[in-house]
Amino acid sequence: MTDRAAQPAHGTSRRGLTRRGLLGVAGAVGVAGAAGAGGYAIAEASDEAPDHGATVPFHGAHQAGIATPAQDRLVFAAFDLLTDDVAQVRELFQIWTEAAERLTAGQAVGPLAPSDGEPPEDTGEAHGLPPARLTVTFGIGPSFFERDGEDRLGLAHRRPAALRRLGALPGDQLDPERSDGDLCVQACSNDPQVAFHAVRNLARLGRGVVVLRWTQLGFGRTSTTSRSQDTPRNLMGFKDGTNNLRAEEAERLDRHVWVAPDEPQRWMRGGSYLVARRIRMLIESWDRAAIDEQERVIGRRKISGAPIGRQDEFDPVDLRARGGDGLPLIGDTAHIRLASPDTTKGIELLRRGYSFTDGIDPRTGQLDAGLFFLAYQRDPHRQFAALQRRLGTADALNEYIKHTGSAVFAIPGGIGRGRWLAQDLFA
Repeated sequence: MTDRAAQPAHGTSRRGLTRRGLLGVAGAVGVAGAAGAGGYAIAEASDEAPDHGATVPFHGAHQAGIATPAQDRLVFAAFDLLTDDVAQVRELFQIWTEAAERLTAGQAVGPLAPSDGEPPEDTGEAHGLPPARLTVTFGIGPSFFERDGEDRLGLAHRRPAALRRLGALPGDQLDPERSDGDLCVQACSNDPQVAFHAVRNLARLGRGVVVLRWTQLGFGRTSTTSRSQDTPRNLMGFKDGTNNLRAEEAERLDRHVWVAPDEPQRWMRGGSYLVARRIRMLIESWDRAAIDEQERVIGRRKISGAPIGRQDEFDPVDLRARGGDGLPLIGDTAHIRLASPDTTKGIELLRRGYSFTDGIDPRTGQLDAGLFFLAYQRDPHRQFAALQRRLGTADALNEYIKHTGSAVFAIPGGIGRGRWLAQDLFA
C-alpha cells in the first residue's frame, strides 16, 4: 500500500510538471471529449452500461465527489510534499486543476504519442474508455501548513481552525504508514481503470513536488448519497447508509456538510472536511457469529435492513421500543443506537465509504478486508471525533473491527470556471 518510490530531487527538471502538455492540446479536444490522439471516447448511454458515458460537472459551488451520487469504484491517494517552495505548490494546484477538468470530461491529460519523441504525457490506460462518471476531489491536510511547529510554506495563517489532527480516539490501532498526508486525491468512477488512471496521472504530474504516501482502492460503495440509489451492503452483509444524508437534502447538507459562507478563510467557503478511516473487519470472527448476534450488534435485520422491531428498511428507528422481557429491542450497545442523531445531540455525517480487500494479513493468515470509511462534515472534531469517542467506548461492533488508518483533510470549496483549486489560499 505504501508507495515511496524514488522521486526527482527538489530543483531537478520535471517535464511533466509544466503547463505545456496540458495547454498544448486544450484546443484539440472539446470539452465533450472525442476519440482521437488527445483524449478518450465518451460513449453514449446504453442498457448494458447506463451511465458509463456520463460525465459529472467538474465546476460548481462545491467540489464534485462529495454529494455526487456515489460511484462503484474508488482510488484514494494521500501525498506528502517534497518542497517548501510555495510557488511550486501553487503551480501544482493549477496543473492538477487543469488535469482534473480534462480527466472528468473524458480527455487525456496530454498527447499519447508526442511528436518530439519524448515519453507520452498521458499514460494511456484509459484511452478508449468512457469517463464512467469520474469525479476527482482534492483535500489539504494539517501538515501541509505546519510540521513540527514550522510554517512550511508561509501559509500557516491561512489554516482554518477546524483543520487539525483528530488526536487519539478509542479503538485506534493506527498504522502511521496508512495515515495522514499533506494532500489527498479521491477519484471515484464506475470504471476502476478510469479512477486509477486519474490518480496515476495526477501523481505523475506532481513528481518532484509531491510523493505518494499511501493509497487505498475501494470496490462496492457502502453508502447511499442520493435518493435515486438503492442501499448497498457492506462486507458484513448488512445494508449500510440507510439514514445517510442525501444530495437532494440541501438544507441538511448546509447544516452538517458545507462550510459556512462566513468562514474567515475564504478558500474554505463552500468546502467541507473529510475524515478517512481504514476500518478492518475481523471477518472470520464475524462469520462465526450467529445471525441473532449479528443483528443485535447492528440493531437491524440482516436481510430486510429494517430496524429491529420494524418491518421496512426505512421505518423510523424506535429506540424506546421494548420486548416482552422489558428490555430494549435495540440494545444499549447496538451500533445504530449509539450512532443515531437522537442519541448524539444531532450529529450527522455524509458517509461515502467503500469496501476494500488487501489480501491476507501475513501475521494471522486472515483476510485484510473491511470498510474504507469516508465522511464529509462541517467540523471533524464536533462531528466525527465526538461520535467516535462514543462509538469507540461502547459499540458492540468493536469486537469485530479495528481502525488501522486515519486522516483528516480540508476540502476546499468548489472551483469556478477560469479558477483553480484553493486559489484564494495563495492570494
